[in-house]
Amino acid sequence: MTQPARDLDFLTACAALEWMVELGADAAVTDTPVDCYALAESLAPKAPAAPVAEGRAPVAPRAPLPVEGPDPVESARAEAARAHDLDALRAAISGFDGCELKKGARNTVFADGNPKARVMIVGEAPGRDEDQQGLPFVGRAGHLLDRMFAAIGLSRTSPDPASAVYITNVLPWRPPGNRDPEPAEIAMMLPFLSRHVALADPDVIVLMGNAACAAALGRRGILRLRGTWAEAFGRPALPMTHPAYLLRQPQAKREAWADLLSLRARLDTLPG
Repeated sequence: MTQPARDLDFLTACAALEWMVELGADAAVTDTPVDCYALAESLAPKAPAAPVAEGRAPVAPRAPLPVEGPDPVESARAEAARAHDLDALRAAISGFDGCELKKGARNTVFADGNPKARVMIVGEAPGRDEDQQGLPFVGRAGHLLDRMFAAIGLSRTSPDPASAVYITNVLPWRPPGNRDPEPAEIAMMLPFLSRHVALADPDVIVLMGNAACAAALGRRGILRLRGTWAEAFGRPALPMTHPAYLLRQPQAKREAWADLLSLRARLDTLPG
């Protein structure tokens, strides 16, 4: 027997709705099933048949004119180029309205750590905790990241650039449902990331996950790329598996430790 629904106050109902959205719910449930395919067909507009003059072939409909407007990638490139320091870049990203992700985000997640650090970590995008706090890598994956880099003598809280890390993401806004960043979103925000690297001027970049590799290297397949040094934004770059992946696949921590040792060895050989 179906239990009657309890009356919810406004705040409780909002919290329940937010929880369901976090789980990926995107449609309301009704008492009767709805055939979405049939609904789409029934709602599709049907153009009236145009009369055809006798002896003449029907005229094909004219294609709609392209929507005019600024190219968001070009706009991002122009905004990024005008930023002459990190504070100006933060303001430029916060004021950029070309990316739809901004509308659903609580905070713009810019960076954390020491901006003078020799190591710059580039992640994928904020998650739920990062969106709430406005900082990158602050959830479970962030805590694991801190322990990983502490094992080779690096910390986001260190005032010494030689032992510090600086952390940012490809996307400054959380994708809905923590989905993967889309290629168009990566392309749109890439000018800001490139400018971010130029202004921070790290000795080494660590690319955490597929989206970071797609943005910086133009390649995906992190399990093939990890551990092999490449070049990104004119600097040595080391692809690594994302800490969130390590939480799901603890057996991969052995390879991550090897990558950290490779990073430590690279830093010890670079002047700095």
